[in-house]
Amino acid sequence: MTVIWVFLVHHALWLSGLGVAALFAPSVLRQRRPTGSAFAWLLALVLIPYVGIPLYAVFGGRKFRGRVAAKGVLTLGSARARVQVQVNTGRRPNVDVESVLGPDIPAPSHLSFLRWFSDGEQAFRGMIEAIEGAERSIRIVTYLVGSDETGAAVLSALVRRAEAGVVVELLIDDLLFYRAPHGLVAALEAAGGKVARFMPLLHLPFRGRANLRNHRKIAIFDGKRAVLGGMNLAEEYMGPRPFEGRWRDLALAIEGPPVATLEGIFRSDWRFAVGRAATSPAEGPAPAGTGSSAPPAAAAPTVFAAAPGGALAQVVPSGPDRPDDSLYDVLLQAVFGARERVWIATPYFVPDDSLYKALELAARRGVEVRVVVPGRSNHRLADFVAASLLRDLGRVGVDVRRFGPGMLHAKAVLVDEDLAVVGSANFDLRSLYLDYEVALLLYGADEARWLATWFETTCASASRGVPEAGKLMGALQTLARLLAPLV
Repeated sequence: MTVIWVFLVHHALWLSGLGVAALFAPSVLRQRRPTGSAFAWLLALVLIPYVGIPLYAVFGGRKFRGRVAAKGVLTLGSARARVQVQVNTGRRPNVDVESVLGPDIPAPSHLSFLRWFSDGEQAFRGMIEAIEGAERSIRIVTYLVGSDETGAAVLSALVRRAEAGVVVELLIDDLLFYRAPHGLVAALEAAGGKVARFMPLLHLPFRGRANLRNHRKIAIFDGKRAVLGGMNLAEEYMGPRPFEGRWRDLALAIEGPPVATLEGIFRSDWRFAVGRAATSPAEGPAPAGTGSSAPPAAAAPTVFAAAPGGALAQVVPSGPDRPDDSLYDVLLQAVFGARERVWIATPYFVPDDSLYKALELAARRGVEVRVVVPGRSNHRLADFVAASLLRDLGRVGVDVRRFGPGMLHAKAVLVDEDLAVVGSANFDLRSLYLDYEVALLLYGADEARWLATWFETTCASASRGVPEAGKLMGALQTLARLLAPLV
């Protein structure tokens, strides 16, 4: 009799869970997930609802309406006409990525200053110089600040500027906040600086935010200069002197109109994290975006021609605060439209089916497709999932390079001779679908040449291809592709 009651209770719970799962199913399908991810969540909701439902409530939501409303839709400008980009070679780029961007993303504009940081020492010096030179405001959003020499040096410099009366606002994602030197964080707050944690891990149950991290790396100084890219404020990424085991990464400093767009992104993130706006715009430039929609303005010019020495650039954010998947759309359009080459550098290579197929087809039609990944990354599961994907791409002509020794952390894409994409997003499902990210698109032959040289230098110490695996290991790695949505 006891066994029967246990069976009946279990069956009743399963049926109840199945009913609740049916309510969640439309949400899974509505969120424009990759097919594999959507199918995996549907199976979990239907087959093990008492496990799948709590997991989906906490981790599954990508663009829940309530969540977007809580932060506010990231609106970066007024509606504009579609832009036809003309680079400094006197011709339009081969790939028209402008056509897939939302009308609120500011049009490409000229940079008055551009400086690449190809190693951690350069980036550290550039960051410290920018902090020490700031006169009115310093606004930084980062994934982590290290409890090491680099983190201490950056925070100490921020403390000094806060003591001098400069507005300092530092936003750190809460996932790795524990790594920050908390004594210096307290000192910064005591000096008048403001520190906030993005998306706290400890929150009310079932709010579904723990899986959405702010992976953006942006530092803005006086609203005039910005540093962005893939580097966090820790010794693995940058520092005052060479560090054994420092990761190979990329960042750049810019001046010009795109800085206002980056400040708009920061203000939206800050408002969401602290519940109020950043310091009054009276001390800096007018914000480019505040999280609310702006009325359409007069149409922008339809052609932007980059003047010699003035790179043409465009900021593209992505994340749950965007109504679309802007950066993903740019990358997919770029791969499908490439005529000559698509070079990708990423620490984690876990694309969805569409991006994977686009790379395969590009290689088959004669485009030089190169994918550069670390020989061994800091996330072994991501390496395991990527192994069979890269091996199969290699068989259709993709040039796979494994960087080493050391870790490659740069996130860069080079398309043909005139489009470079550098930012915080990895070439994986998490970055392109879940996390808050930002990238800078650079249109121009000079910028493409610089990035091509960086790729060649990086590949000089890389090995070609992915070693063949035995039957059992090969089968396990192929099966691991099902874990792609979870990596």
